[in-house]
Amino acid sequence: MEMYVPIKMIHMLAAYITGILLLVRLGLDASGRPTWRNTPLRWIPHVNDTILLIMAVSLLGLMRFNIFEHSWLTLKIVFLFGYIAAGVFAIKPKYSTRTRIVAAVLAFAQLLFIFHLAIAKPYFW
Repeated sequence: MEMYVPIKMIHMLAAYITGILLLVRLGLDASGRPTWRNTPLRWIPHVNDTILLIMAVSLLGLMRFNIFEHSWLTLKIVFLFGYIAAGVFAIKPKYSTRTRIVAAVLAFAQLLFIFHLAIAKPYFW
């Protein structure tokens, strides 16, 4: 249990970095600088998200949480998949600008809801 706080802090930091990296990448695209796709900014988010998921699984193991016993955690995972899907649509240049904007808004809305669930831990069922 002594590792709980450091793991949680790394998890939280990685979650914030995920949002920042998505915002930076979308901002670079919107400002007409798609060359970020040829820089480490292309793969750094994947490394960060891997760390985020490893820390999440570690927290689940430490707390012995069953994701289906805690409705807020189940919803967090559902919104995580939604965030990933919306992020893919927001980042890929092959989609129209309108689709990418709607996807970006949906991605950030889901990310904010994930943060809310993590902080409030509401009981739904």
